[in-house]
Amino acid sequence: MAEEAELDLVVISPNQAPPVAKILNYGKYRYELEKKAKEAKKKQHVVEIKEIKVRYKIDTHDYEVRLKNIRKFISQGNKVKIVVMLRGREMQHSNLAFELAERFISDLSEDPIVVEKKPMLEGRNVTAWLIPQSN
Repeated sequence: MAEEAELDLVVISPNQAPPVAKILNYGKYRYELEKKAKEAKKKQHVVEIKEIKVRYKIDTHDYEVRLKNIRKFISQGNKVKIVVMLRGREMQHSNLAFELAERFISDLSEDPIVVEKKPMLEGRNVTAWLIPQSN
């Protein structure tokens, strides 16, 4: 029947009993599948990791700007990594860096976020990870 219609016999699902086959134009079929896959890829959102770097001696306005940026990144559906950098003798005051990271988290408590990793010391930096809360 496929040869008479000058089309191809394509096996759609060979594992079923009986196997399902269709008579169609295979080139057109592949084109439609590729087109569908391309559309699906276009609509998906790739989660990026946004990094906010601060020092523990941050001024109030700078803190508010960073907080606003974190809110924007979370609303876009991206992960946020907060890094509080310590240099030289500032390592002695790592408790202040932990307090700053906790302050970011507490100020974002009204927003739909989940703390993926609590603030912890990684080398000379205190880092915390935030992710958007899934509904």
